[in-house]
Amino acid sequence: MSDIRHSLLRRDALSAAKEVLYHLDIYFSSQLQSTALPIVDKATIELVEDFIFHVPKDRGVQLKRMSSLQELQLLEIMCSYFQEQSKDAVRQLIFSALFSPQGNKADDSRMAMLGKLVSMAVAVCRVPILECAASWLQRTHALYCVRLAKVLVDDYCSLVPGSLQTLQHIYTASPRFCCQFITAVTALYDFSSEDLIPSPGLLEMVVTWVVDDPRLTLITFLNMPISASLPLGSLGVTPLLGLVRWCVKAPLAKRAKESAPTADTESFYSKLHLGVLQILLMLQVHLTEKNLFGRLELLQFEHVVQLVEELNPLNASREIELSLNRLAQVLQVSLSAGALLCTREDLRSLCSRLPHNNLLQLVMSGPVQQPPHSPFQPGFYPHIHTPPLGYPPRPSPPAHNTHPSHPAPQFLPGMSFPYRPIR
Repeated sequence: MSDIRHSLLRRDALSAAKEVLYHLDIYFSSQLQSTALPIVDKATIELVEDFIFHVPKDRGVQLKRMSSLQELQLLEIMCSYFQEQSKDAVRQLIFSALFSPQGNKADDSRMAMLGKLVSMAVAVCRVPILECAASWLQRTHALYCVRLAKVLVDDYCSLVPGSLQTLQHIYTASPRFCCQFITAVTALYDFSSEDLIPSPGLLEMVVTWVVDDPRLTLITFLNMPISASLPLGSLGVTPLLGLVRWCVKAPLAKRAKESAPTADTESFYSKLHLGVLQILLMLQVHLTEKNLFGRLELLQFEHVVQLVEELNPLNASREIELSLNRLAQVLQVSLSAGALLCTREDLRSLCSRLPHNNLLQLVMSGPVQQPPHSPFQPGFYPHIHTPPLGYPPRPSPPAHNTHPSHPAPQFLPGMSFPYRPIR
């Protein structure tokens, strides 16, 4: 490895970077022939950081830095390499070796080049790079994922007017990247401040994706092995949490803005709410097919608790009423679909801090429990789900005593609840 380093020191910056890429290709192709799990050694990482990101470990060595033109040429070389490399495993390994954060001072340079490379890949439709970026977004800490999302939003929604259509077309080029991008961008724009409210253009693009094909948001989940677990701190397996947050918090967001949202913006959030309910209903089928119904919590109760805590119940008005109506519908359909696993007592305790809302009260009361040994029917769900995988069971709620003069309503078999978005 020292011989390679000395050879690279004699080259110009662009030539040295190209040579490192060539070295990575040989290194990983050779490892894949002998082992199914190649390892990136420390020396290889140092070559990448020294001659591609120019963050040397040796203070006594002055490395040549690339000019802006040379950096653009390097990005074009990377685009061509990933496009022409026929082995997906080699592509993924090299992408990971280049751009996986190491927790050191090279990460800023690493993220800056990653943002430029993915932005270029969107512009020229380099699907192999978008697929590698989708895998990167799935296994990398959310802190870095939202940084990449911010770069793409700035490039295509802010800097160049009219370029949003280019980003929107990645839906047909790489649905998997599109799914991960939605997850990252909804995590970034969490309505915690006025600057973290999605722009009308970004909102319209996400709503168009979700409404046109709700199944798009489930691609990562549907393609993950059942036994797979996400790395600690990574994005969720679906963008459900972020999309629910957008729908529920949007009516309250205009309090922080000087101008009221347009009718088009309100219409987009209403369409998005309908799309979220459709996604949840689709989940019921997929969870049942995978034998995970009542065992896998895709909308975690802890995240719902956090969302409720983010709602501002002060000055209760039409806006908070709309937010609570949407929250109630999401909770109802999530429970029915098996995406949210909690008891009615959990909901009553959680929502007790919110202003009174009729629809929310109905959800907390819950439907009549299924008769024993009755077959599963759409629109019905057990009062308490089976404990999710890896989670301890929550305590059972106390029995609900119905007043004698007000008998419990009976649900007729085959009568489905008409889920409609709250407008």
